[in-house]
Amino acid sequence: MDGLEKFPFYNDLTLQEKQAYAGKVRRRSFGRGEAVHRGDCAGLIYIESGRLRVYTLSEEGREFTLYRLCDGDVCLLSASCALSNLSFDVFVTAETDCALFILSAGEYKELSARSLAVAQYTNALMAERFSRAMWVLGEVMGKKFGARLAALLLQERGFAGGNELKLTHEQLAGHLGCMREAVSRTLKYFEEEGLVSLFRGGIRIEDAAGLQELAGE
Repeated sequence: MDGLEKFPFYNDLTLQEKQAYAGKVRRRSFGRGEAVHRGDCAGLIYIESGRLRVYTLSEEGREFTLYRLCDGDVCLLSASCALSNLSFDVFVTAETDCALFILSAGEYKELSARSLAVAQYTNALMAERFSRAMWVLGEVMGKKFGARLAALLLQERGFAGGNELKLTHEQLAGHLGCMREAVSRTLKYFEEEGLVSLFRGGIRIEDAAGLQELAGE
């Protein structure tokens, strides 16, 4: 199967466009923790399997997670150099082992210029991703830190498929854009309240309902 067929806009391309870009998509594998995009414009990415983390950096150099992408999602910001008026830096790493299909930024830009379907897809996806990022920023501005951390633990529980999370305090701080010490203090409080238990290299959720109640504050 030609990798181009993986992208959601494929069926809306003309026959000529399909033929012109056949064979232009490459399949790549990335290991857990490996950098996929460092601001170097990797291209448009379709996630066949695995999970990607899209993040930015604060002025102090701390990481801040914008969102995660999973099987069947498309990563647009990894093709940022092909997008007009996008001037902030984003980074993408593999949170799990990943299999990806990548259309280079240059070829994606060419295809967007010649195909109305791809241009419309780009606009819709950009609006959705921007809305998601703004929601995250709104949560940061308007929600107490404990509630944000509780919500993150519940999200990680969904990814893990169970109550045991192999996550460090440093990793959680990177998702929340804060100092590790703030995470450690809050987790210690959670442990004292019976919400979690802490062990070396991870966290076990003991009271998911309690975290859900806290996350809703």
